[in-house]
Amino acid sequence: MKILDVIILGAGASGLMCAGNIGKKKSVLIIDTNEKVAKKLKISGGGKCNITNVSVELNNFDGEALLVKEVLKKFSKDDLLKFLDRNRVNLELRKNRYYFCARSSDDIIDVLKNSAKYAEINLNEKILSVAKDNELFYIKTDKSDYCTKKVVVATGGISFTNLGASGIGLNIAKSFGLEVKEFSPALVGLTLQKEQFWMRELSGLSCYVHIRVGDRVAKEEMLFAHKGISGPAVLTASLYWQKGPISIDFLPDKDITQLVIGSKKLVSSVLNLPKRLNKALLKAINIEDKECKKLTKEDMQNLSKLHTYSFAPAGNFGFTKAEVSRGGVIARELDFKTCEAKKVQGLYFIGEVVDVTGELGGYNFQWAFSSAYVCAKALKSST
Repeated sequence: MKILDVIILGAGASGLMCAGNIGKKKSVLIIDTNEKVAKKLKISGGGKCNITNVSVELNNFDGEALLVKEVLKKFSKDDLLKFLDRNRVNLELRKNRYYFCARSSDDIIDVLKNSAKYAEINLNEKILSVAKDNELFYIKTDKSDYCTKKVVVATGGISFTNLGASGIGLNIAKSFGLEVKEFSPALVGLTLQKEQFWMRELSGLSCYVHIRVGDRVAKEEMLFAHKGISGPAVLTASLYWQKGPISIDFLPDKDITQLVIGSKKLVSSVLNLPKRLNKALLKAINIEDKECKKLTKEDMQNLSKLHTYSFAPAGNFGFTKAEVSRGGVIARELDFKTCEAKKVQGLYFIGEVVDVTGELGGYNFQWAFSSAYVCAKALKSST
């Protein structure tokens, strides 16, 4: 049996980026269960892929800060932008924050495929198991058996099962005795308790809010949906919510007291929110829509809830609607400088299969590319 230098499990963003940076001096094979590479990257951002963000900081990630810091130090947002610029991938900036492909996510997929041109890619091949005997790894798929000196697990999470996502990455880690955090849905809509069912009546409406979960605040649009609440603010908030209350400020950067004091207008008129939302909100906080000057002290106390509308979501929309999976191989199992498992020489974990999850806004692709680069450089210099 031929002995390869490196086998990468997964032909997504991190797997392709890793292969492209190992170089041509090592024999590299990529194995993926799908019939095409980078299927998740292909559909992300409405087919234009939110690649990264203007501001990439440690607090944009849920996970071990020291690992994130070490990885981003070696391949930062600026390094990613330079890589894309060198390869003539035109980007567009949305909301002065989000970098998207200007034309199509195919642009970056083509660059990744070209950079990995020295690697062999086997598609439509399901990974069954990975074992190690002495210094070599033996990989079994539904089509063949392979032998290699190094293995990179870039299999992602379990969101988007229709795109071939599976828990094989965590199964591999556990088979080698590594500690993992089981996957859970993240960047996902939240369902409601009965007391908040009024929000479902506003399905299709959106507004700018601040959502607080613990000491984290998500500042973006919230979308009222038939199943609950969604939109960018909710998706980011969901990364930090597991159970318990969240708090929504429906009038961020405003002071409800200053808006109503001395006004002869109806309360609904000064809120400057969509009409349907005005009526529903006032009903939810037990406020009659009357002239502001007629508001009582108790009314004012209730009105303040527009800044701190607190409730505990019932749950989330689940993996079928989740953008990513939270969880993965625990950071302390890895060498922060290489992403290699400390207990298993030659076994690496990168991308979403690691217990690092970014907020909405390009952070998860940034992590995928950065961790892949760090891993590739370590493999390139290894014997």
